[in-house]
Amino acid sequence: MNRILIIAPNWIGDAVMSQPLIAHLKAIYPQSQIDVLASPWVAPIYRACSEVHQVIEARLEHRQLQWGLRKQLAKQLELNQYTTCYVLPNSLKSALIPWLANIPFRIGYRGEMRFGLINLTLDNPSKVNRPPMVNHYLALANSLEHSQEIDTNKPVDPKLNISPVAKESISAKLQAAVINENLIYVLCPGAEYGATKRWPTDHFASLAQQLIANQPDAHMILLGSKGDYALGEHIKAEVNNDSRIHNWCGKTSLDEAIALIGVSKMLVSNDSGLMHIGAALKVSQVAIFGSSDPRHTPPLSEKAKVLWLNLPCSPCHKRECPLGHLKCLKDILPITVLGAIQTSH
Repeated sequence: MNRILIIAPNWIGDAVMSQPLIAHLKAIYPQSQIDVLASPWVAPIYRACSEVHQVIEARLEHRQLQWGLRKQLAKQLELNQYTTCYVLPNSLKSALIPWLANIPFRIGYRGEMRFGLINLTLDNPSKVNRPPMVNHYLALANSLEHSQEIDTNKPVDPKLNISPVAKESISAKLQAAVINENLIYVLCPGAEYGATKRWPTDHFASLAQQLIANQPDAHMILLGSKGDYALGEHIKAEVNNDSRIHNWCGKTSLDEAIALIGVSKMLVSNDSGLMHIGAALKVSQVAIFGSSDPRHTPPLSEKAKVLWLNLPCSPCHKRECPLGHLKCLKDILPITVLGAIQTSH
């Protein structure tokens, strides 16, 4: 097997969860060259994977066919003469490019109407009994007959590396903001999915105040996307704009966010892509779960502590609380999170 192409998923957390598959493929085919086709949104995750030879970025939009762009990409990829392609998303669109690029082995789960586009298929697990995402992706490695059969029930932790360029860039930013690299708490108030995955901003503010009261030299950096900036501003206002709290939501690239999490003393986050990055970097972390299920998408690290109330109504996987009370998150109190942080050191 010479050249392998991976069609990346569209979510940061899922991208992190696919790293053990790539590492396993590299271990069983050490001479192979593994490339990843990814959107700019998740490309930094694969740049942090030592097993990946090349990340090919493509602006493939969510829920859009972009037929012209897909044909053009397929033409370009065909020149690379890939022998095998692993298609990680379940959509029809994601299977088009490897089919158009005439890649002989196209491996993936049975998805929406893609019979023929994927020629080595696995059945999707039932929604009731879903395996952890890492194992879901790892199982794809067993689809080629001559590959070594792996136990996909065994937990495997994703591992990411920090690029030296991003490390340098974030060090310069911290220096400019007069922030001591050794005493950083990274707080991530956002979650792309919606409010049912977001611990209340007032709770984040209260936690930040308590951390600063306990460690006056510490700095809190609020990290997230541009869409999380308003959440960060709310937290800052709640703590009277204390100069030790910095709202960097939307102000770092994902490569820099990876580097910043890597140097932090502690990461506190919702169930989000940044949570999975923290786990893959093996930093101390507290992960707060509400409407989602830590049995399916846990942070895979011995340094991670999960807080989940496991209420009768959860996991509901809804974007808005069907009962209107959001107890699954509101009832996780700042003092509980602070206790989890203190017992992590």
